[in-house]
Amino acid sequence: MSGSKEDKAKGTANKAAGKVKEAVGKATGSEKTEAKGKAQQAKGDVQKGKGELKEGLKK
Repeated sequence: MSGSKEDKAKGTANKAAGKVKEAVGKATGSEKTEAKGKAQQAKGDVQKGKGELKEGLKK
């Protein structure tokens, strides 16, 4: 099982990559790439939340 810090880091990385992907999609007019970016950002939010939950449970 991954630790809370690892989940939070992965979540932050996915959010950043998703934002870049979304921006590229907007710039190129690719709705598919833009949607993938938004989905990756949502995945990042979930991962980050999972890490925060784990951290809260440790207290």
